[in-house]
Amino acid sequence: MLSRDVFDPSTAVGAAFYALLFLSVAIVIARLIRTTILRLERSAGGVYVDRTATLFLMQLAQAAVYVTAGILYAHLVPVLRALGTAMLAGASVASIVLGLAAQNTLGNLIAGVALLLYRPFHVGDRLQMTLPGGTVTAAVEALTLGYTFLQTDDRRRVVVPNSLMAGQITVHEARPQSHG
Repeated sequence: MLSRDVFDPSTAVGAAFYALLFLSVAIVIARLIRTTILRLERSAGGVYVDRTATLFLMQLAQAAVYVTAGILYAHLVPVLRALGTAMLAGASVASIVLGLAAQNTLGNLIAGVALLLYRPFHVGDRLQMTLPGGTVTAAVEALTLGYTFLQTDDRRRVVVPNSLMAGQITVHEARPQSHG
C-alpha cells in the first residue's frame, strides 16, 4: 500500500514525493542554466559580454524554472489545484501588466532585432540624422538590442533608442572603399 501511495499525488506521502521530485528537477535545470551561461560567457572569444545583463537574464531564467515547477506541482496535487489555477492566472495578469509597462522597452528590443536582421548600417558607418537637438553626424559605435551608440566628431556619445533608429531617415556618408 505504501508504494502505491508514493505515486498518488492525492495522498500526503505522494504529495511530498512529487514536491521533492519537482524541486529536484527545478534545481537541476536551474544549475544547468547557470553552468551553460557561465560557460558561454567564458568562451565568448574576445566578444564583449555585458556581465550585468548576463547575470540578470540567468537569474530571471532560473526564477522562471522555479515558478513553473511550483505551478505544475500545484496543478498535480488535487488539494492545491485551485492554488495552481490562481498562480497561473496571476502570472497571466502579471505578464499583461509587464507588457504594457514595458512597451517602449519591447519596442526597442524588436526594433533592435530588425536592425540586426536588415543591417541598414554597420558599426563604423557615419550617419547623418535628425535628433531632438538638431541634425547630427556621427559614427556608429555599437548596436545593442535596445540602443544604438553613436560618437560625434566632437567626441560626444549619443545614445539613440532602436525604435527611433528604425523609424527615421538616416543618410550614410560615403563608405571607405576596401582594396582587395
